[in-house]
Amino acid sequence: MHTFVLVIHIILAVLMIGLILVQHGKGADAGASFGGGGAATVFGASGSGNFMTRLTAILTALFFVTSLTLAVFAKKQTTAAYSLQSVQTSVPAQPVSPETSPTAPKTGE
Repeated sequence: MHTFVLVIHIILAVLMIGLILVQHGKGADAGASFGGGGAATVFGASGSGNFMTRLTAILTALFFVTSLTLAVFAKKQTTAAYSLQSVQTSVPAQPVSPETSPTAPKTGE
């Protein structure tokens, strides 16, 4: 699930970059009135602005949702990694006697 959301997140980012670069700025409308060819677009003279703006807003909202979802996944993964329940202590199989302990002082030397 994490990988799926990550792939969707990357696709949304690339689509948003492309869509934002295709859009005209606010100052481009004045140039269109002097023969910029604004009436010859696919969406008409003013139709592309509303369509592109709405599509950008939808992609931005989806990008925001995937960002929050990835943050939740990362939080769960980090919490599980540092949980006390996941830490396993190694218990020796047999108790160590003082004679065989590596730190015990050697007798007989």
